[in-house]
Amino acid sequence: MWLAFLLLSILFIIFPQIDIQTSALFFDGQSFYLKGTFFERFFYKSVQILLIAFTLGSFAIFIYNKVKKKNILNIDTRVIIYIVLVLSVAPGLIVNATLKEHWGRARPVQIKEFGGNKTFTPAFILSDQKGHSFSSGHTSAAFAFVGFALLARKRRKFWMTMAITYGILVSFARLIAGGHFLSDILTSFFIVWIVTHMLYKIIFKKDSCI
Repeated sequence: MWLAFLLLSILFIIFPQIDIQTSALFFDGQSFYLKGTFFERFFYKSVQILLIAFTLGSFAIFIYNKVKKKNILNIDTRVIIYIVLVLSVAPGLIVNATLKEHWGRARPVQIKEFGGNKTFTPAFILSDQKGHSFSSGHTSAAFAFVGFALLARKRRKFWMTMAITYGILVSFARLIAGGHFLSDILTSFFIVWIVTHMLYKIIFKKDSCI
């Protein structure tokens, strides 16, 4: 995954037009025509709701386990620490607090090629456009469910498939709305995947695929 991320980064730096061409598929000359559709709004708004539900649910079960001396879903102190780190390190600290807030890349909907007034900046290049496109916060939050899937002791492949599928759908929703470039989305995916698996391996002392 580290190598794949490196190669991907090089690809988007050498061929930045990939981002323009991909976003252009959903631009009709006047607007991103799929923005505002049920699909786009549903997956855009679903991320925060699901993350809050999963997080609060995990804490509720943890407290119940502590009080009642139970072991429902094996949610103990290590699991709670892991969940907090999964949500705060990659989506929170790296993507939203560092990259998104300080990189400056303008969103597709903001650049001149798609009717805006800002200048396109290739991925991984610091920009003075004061945008918040790089990298995708919604994508990073959606793929954080990979961290929950890793905790599954039964049917892990199924839950991992569900988590990845959900992440892809949220990412596609951001792409078709002109909210993010393809490189923004893929960067967030790799950051979350790598950091989450590293945390899993460190906290639970188990092998993981990074």
